[in-house]
Amino acid sequence: MALIKPFRALRPPKHLAEKVAALPYDVMNVAEAKAMASGNPYSFLHISRPEIDLPAEMDPYAEPVYEKGRENLERFTAEGILVQEPRECYYVYRQKMGEFVQTGLVVCAGVDDYESGVIKKHELTRADKEEDRVKHIDYLDANDEPVFYTYRNDPAITAIVARVASAEPAYDFTTDDGVSHTLWVVDDRAVIDELTARFASIATLYVADGHHRSAAAGRVRDLRRSANRGHRGDEEYNWFLTVIFPDSEMTIMPYNRVVKDLNGFTVAEFMARVGEHFSVSPEEGRFEPKSRHQFGMYLEGRWYQLVPKQGAFDEHDAVSHLDVSILQNNLLGPVLGIRNPRTDQRIHFVGGIRGIGELERLVAGGEYRVAFSLHPTSMAELMQLADAGKIMPPKSTWFEPKLRSGLFVHLLT
Repeated sequence: MALIKPFRALRPPKHLAEKVAALPYDVMNVAEAKAMASGNPYSFLHISRPEIDLPAEMDPYAEPVYEKGRENLERFTAEGILVQEPRECYYVYRQKMGEFVQTGLVVCAGVDDYESGVIKKHELTRADKEEDRVKHIDYLDANDEPVFYTYRNDPAITAIVARVASAEPAYDFTTDDGVSHTLWVVDDRAVIDELTARFASIATLYVADGHHRSAAAGRVRDLRRSANRGHRGDEEYNWFLTVIFPDSEMTIMPYNRVVKDLNGFTVAEFMARVGEHFSVSPEEGRFEPKSRHQFGMYLEGRWYQLVPKQGAFDEHDAVSHLDVSILQNNLLGPVLGIRNPRTDQRIHFVGGIRGIGELERLVAGGEYRVAFSLHPTSMAELMQLADAGKIMPPKSTWFEPKLRSGLFVHLLT
């Protein structure tokens, strides 16, 4: 069963919410973060990406960066940019992107559930990124950015959330990318208890986005527990910030790939090797896969459609039948020599929200030689794989819209 609890969020006053709200720390580089926060002293990026307030030559993993994040969080609270809720609450957070709407519940999830497997993961973490999040959370003494979780839709929970969302919201604004963000405060104790009880009947939660933050929450809990001789198990550091959406409202976009070179092959040699495992068809214009087991390849200014040949994968295997696995096992690894896409510096991953035009731009710029567009992984595939205790290849899913940071912060003490 999934244990959740309400918390006293640190959040902005209504008139500052839109100015505070920021994209997650890991969807932009430092230069982009600095540009996004330029002229806006309220931007949450001053907390989630504090290196933007330090000299450009500063190592982003240096201690002064984490200290600056804590300093900025303290400034935000001292100046009333973030104010702590007087009592423990849940929150309903709705996002609308075009015709797509997703409505989730903002809660604290338990570290114990993550470690016991009630919360299932589908990706491995990178040691350097996980260590960065541990230090960031520990220095802030807070979960400043939520993890993105999902669960199999429960009509009873949906009905409760709908009742909450029929009232006047605490926030309602639209960001520059056209995504609307609406937040309701759930402070009625009876409704809080009802939601807590309903989630106690949910067998499994799934990490959609935020594996590093989830793992870091566990490590921070371990640090705090070992330092606390009077540890009881109910301290705030035993919980971490999440937004949980029903699977029926989730949208996964493709996670595309670009590669810097052809691994020493000429174009003709490369095409011949690709043809060993794929049927290759030139396209007149752009090619964006419309179904599973189709791939687009952009090379030398032209798009090609790739379809794996018989025997290229096992359709009955939860991992190998994924499109990201098919591309990795039949082309990126054996042909381009990218054996470990988690660490190889020759490959770069491009979120589907940027469109395949971004792939053309990157290749045309000269830094990358070839690009691949994929069909998105489905929610059913993600859950099936997680239930089987297996791990997806890195960068298999790109969820949109992204949760905005700064609308709710969970303090650990």
